Amino acid sequence: MIRNGKTLAGIGGILLLLLLPACSQEETPQHAFEAYVSGWQALNYEAMYDKLSPASQTKISKDDFVKKYESVYKGIEMTDLTVKPAFPEELQKPVKNKDEVSVPFHVELNTLAGPVKFDQTAHLVKGKKEKDTVWQVDWSPSYLFPQLKDGDKVRVQSTEAVRGEIVDRRGNKLAYNGPAKQIGVVPGKLGDAAEQTKAKLAGKLGMKVEEINQKLSASWVKPESFVPLAYIQDGETEAYTKLPGVTFSSKEIRTYPFDEAAAHLTGYIGQISAEELKKLQSEGYRTGDVIGKAGLEQIYEKQLKGQPGYKIFITGADGTEKDTLAEKKMVPGQTVTLSIDANLQKLVYEQMKKDAGSAAAIQPLTGEILALVSSPSYNPNTFVKGISGTQYKQLSEDPKKPFLNRFTKTFSPGSAFKMLTAAVTIDGGVLNPDEQKPIKGLRWTKDASWGSYYVTRVHDASPVNLQSALTNSDNIYFAQAALELGKDKFAEASAKFGINEKLPLPYAFDTSQLYNKQIANDIQLADSGYGQGEVTMTSLHIALTYSALVNQGNIIYPSLLKEDKGKEKYWKPSAMKPETAELLKKDLVEAVKDPRGVGHGAAVPGKLIAGKTGTAELKKSKGEEGQENGWFVGFDAADPQLLVSMMIEDVKGRGGSGYITSRVKAVFQQYANGIN
Repeated sequence: MIRNGKTLAGIGGILLLLLLPACSQEETPQHAFEAYVSGWQALNYEAMYDKLSPASQTKISKDDFVKKYESVYKGIEMTDLTVKPAFPEELQKPVKNKDEVSVPFHVELNTLAGPVKFDQTAHLVKGKKEKDTVWQVDWSPSYLFPQLKDGDKVRVQSTEAVRGEIVDRRGNKLAYNGPAKQIGVVPGKLGDAAEQTKAKLAGKLGMKVEEINQKLSASWVKPESFVPLAYIQDGETEAYTKLPGVTFSSKEIRTYPFDEAAAHLTGYIGQISAEELKKLQSEGYRTGDVIGKAGLEQIYEKQLKGQPGYKIFITGADGTEKDTLAEKKMVPGQTVTLSIDANLQKLVYEQMKKDAGSAAAIQPLTGEILALVSSPSYNPNTFVKGISGTQYKQLSEDPKKPFLNRFTKTFSPGSAFKMLTAAVTIDGGVLNPDEQKPIKGLRWTKDASWGSYYVTRVHDASPVNLQSALTNSDNIYFAQAALELGKDKFAEASAKFGINEKLPLPYAFDTSQLYNKQIANDIQLADSGYGQGEVTMTSLHIALTYSALVNQGNIIYPSLLKEDKGKEKYWKPSAMKPETAELLKKDLVEAVKDPRGVGHGAAVPGKLIAGKTGTAELKKSKGEEGQENGWFVGFDAADPQLLVSMMIEDVKGRGGSGYITSRVKAVFQQYANGIN
């Protein structure tokens, strides 16, 4: 009511408040710094800059502020940034009586040199934004790192990891880091004869002038820069010394001293590709790193690579180092010590280098792999030093396929497989080794169901027992033995030798097989009995099966690293009965000793060489001409320290399997004379 004076006064007061302008708002220091930290952790540097005080923004522009954070964090490869402020209770509400406050904060981040942690204190000053009271960050470079002052820079220093060496059983180097001579030009010193010099260089180095010009036009090149062009031998420098602007430099690079002899074994390294980097960046690989591209360099990349070293430090305006923020020491790669005998590797390659083929040598009592050879080959040093387009084209188009690693591939073993057939049929109870079988003529067919198909042999001998069948390599004898056992039992027994199973090694060997899908019929079974049909094996797998003959029927466990010797004794225990192994060993000694035998060419005076030849015919149908691959597998039965399995392609018209026996003989002779 109007008469109530107090009520009227109250209404008037409310109306007065409604007519007054809105009061200004005052931000808390906590709210202000939390907004700054939020931008920081989101790497939103522009949002951070907007929270700076006018005095700070006068000292550094937004562009420079953003670039500073971006360049520092990118340079140190910062990840996992965490910023944690610690707010005293007084800063969690408006501060009335102060124009400046301090906020402690803790920072953690990861870098390529390891984690960085620090505590720092931020200073906030009170300011106005329109009509509101706000708190703004009084920024300093020390917020990035406490040691960082105006004019200082954050630097990163890297130390390339020393790649581990690959050495043989005696420490002979198969792959190491050695000095190499580089030839290059200093653009500013080429003078008026620049074009003539480049033309002469191109001719001598097997390059094109365009390639030289491309190197000289790189963005980093200055008149005084040394621009490397190629690697040359030390003795070749004299041929270039009179060319103006041409000079030399020494650089440590990956070196393969056994050249072609061990190329497929060691493989080679090369610069990481964009595709590889995409897969491996999380493992610490970076653009420009080298990586194993093939062979052992690729297989043992993790062990060989090592870890590069990094140091993140601060320098003053004069470049003087002031403080270290983080440091990770370089860790050199591990040395990989092989069971390989490098000299034997070279010896075997020398016996094969004119031909296409593969070979494996093992210590049959221990399973140590002594040599793995593929021929023809290439020089892995060429890839490290820089292979030209012309060189690569010649190698890749060579019909003998020097890039193909044949020792990892499977081939039809031919008669080298007969030892396995003999073992499984003797142990299967269907073959009596002493039985004299009447086999007439050079051709045999089971019955009319085979149509025009037949099995052939070279020697018309009858009757035939196991000893004479091995000596003369009688296909008909072993075809009949396989048929007696039957396809199911033949396949089951062959599996005891690791057929259709991966070799227990890190190297990517193809899997030996008895058939593609199945043994379809008796013809395929008969052919399989003497190593034809669809039977394929690697030279190493063949060598391992023969190790059973000196290990009481057990197939030795293979090892490629020296440290793995003896970790596991047998890969396939009881592949055959001990008495069967002893019998076959004696028969194979006779097969080489007998002057009439096809393996006699491998006989070594003073040694008791046991072995088996093989000739695999590669043709689509009976009667047509095809390629013949020759095999020989042999060991010294009296002192089984070395077992060699060698295959050479296309021996037809060159002595067949006899073409190989002389080469294996040379290996046994020279290895015994001190190579090992």
